[in-house]
Amino acid sequence: MRPLLTRLFTSTHIAMASSSFSSSPSRRLAHLTRHLASSSSSELSSVGAPAAAAADAVPAKTPRSAPSKVHAAVLVCLFEDPSSGPRVLLTKRASSLSSHSGEVSLPGGKVEDGDADPKATALREAKEEIGLDPALVNVVTVLEPFLSKNGLNVVPVIGMISDKALFKPVLNKAEVEDIFDAPLEMFLKDDHRRTKQMSWMGIDIPVQFFDYEADGKRFVIWGLTAHIVTRAAAVIFGRKPSFDELPRPKYASAPVAGTNESKP
Repeated sequence: MRPLLTRLFTSTHIAMASSSFSSSPSRRLAHLTRHLASSSSSELSSVGAPAAAAADAVPAKTPRSAPSKVHAAVLVCLFEDPSSGPRVLLTKRASSLSSHSGEVSLPGGKVEDGDADPKATALREAKEEIGLDPALVNVVTVLEPFLSKNGLNVVPVIGMISDKALFKPVLNKAEVEDIFDAPLEMFLKDDHRRTKQMSWMGIDIPVQFFDYEADGKRFVIWGLTAHIVTRAAAVIFGRKPSFDELPRPKYASAPVAGTNESKP
């Protein structure tokens, strides 16, 4: 158990949950997320919120009187590892895709007409991409949307797999080349992180990259995916990243009309 999880699951917090919640690390993590989700929206948004300055990520400003349309959703799927704590499932996109080929991403995609809400979108896409049965996922909270560089409002959906052994990945090779998992807390540390200046629409923007190795393979998590997972980690652990927040870019946050990207 990580220090924050131990601190929050004192006798006071455990008393709020059933005995089954206190018997399983995964259920304790799910209870923690519910506890955070029950906080006010302003509290949740301010917990370790990264600046999200990247070539393809910026938190979408949503006026209260006229909420922006949700264009896409991604699933931040967590499970508890006894030795390393919460871990997050990530995928590597197929090299044959026309957009973001070979990049690390979260399962997700555009909202379809039959989707009831962003949670339904994220779960459907995870089923289609990696064969994750929605019945195995306990959705515990939904974060505020991010705006991609292509003008898509992307909603991160945080879900928990209580028993990782029940998940048998079946990859849709047309979309997903590989699947792996990484320690969630890594995204709050500077150990595997680097920044690089990148140009977008004539503006130089600092972009963060996380380098990670699993099973002898090297992965680079960056851009929108890195910022969403960093935000999720900040909410779960209840603290800001150890690295300095990046300055927010000064480009417009209005959705771009006519985009036909299939993925955020």
